[in-house]
Amino acid sequence: MNQEKIGKFIMESRKNKNMTQSTLAEKLGVSDRTIGNWENGRNMPDLSLFKPLCDELDISINEL
Repeated sequence: MNQEKIGKFIMESRKNKNMTQSTLAEKLGVSDRTIGNWENGRNMPDLSLFKPLCDELDISINEL
């Protein structure tokens, strides 16, 4: 898995939904700093958050 590539995809998907990092973070129960770390490729979402993240961004787990 390429963390930077996945992070950029998360950011693009979030922006396509006109959603801020704070809004997405609130819906997933994480901090906006956590979302920023994902998008910058520093960290990956926890496996337990993959499904909720995909649901919020209207993407499939395979796309992620």
